[in-house]
Amino acid sequence: MRGLRAARHAEIVRVIGKGFCDPAFSVQRVAIATGLSPSYIQKILHQTGQSFTERVLELRLGKARRMLVNRSNDSLRIGEIALACGFNDISYFNRSFRRRFGAAPNECRGNAH
Repeated sequence: MRGLRAARHAEIVRVIGKGFCDPAFSVQRVAIATGLSPSYIQKILHQTGQSFTERVLELRLGKARRMLVNRSNDSLRIGEIALACGFNDISYFNRSFRRRFGAAPNECRGNAH
């Protein structure tokens, strides 16, 4: 991507990076923040190989993993970490985490698995 499309992509990614921890975060919120249509946002993101949903999930899982391996978060329950990362369904979080990292969240606790 070049020019205006690249600038729009960068803005979309920036807005996603700021809001992904909100469980109610949606492509509609990104559309409002950027002044672009939801379908155009999806189109730009698909050109980079990830849908909006995939990008948000990856960011949430990455944050959850960082929180789990960080010993300063040992006092937090796994459910609290999931909620802090934007998941409102703990079962979905556990399944997604295992699929992405090959281990359950509790297996990653306090180590760089």
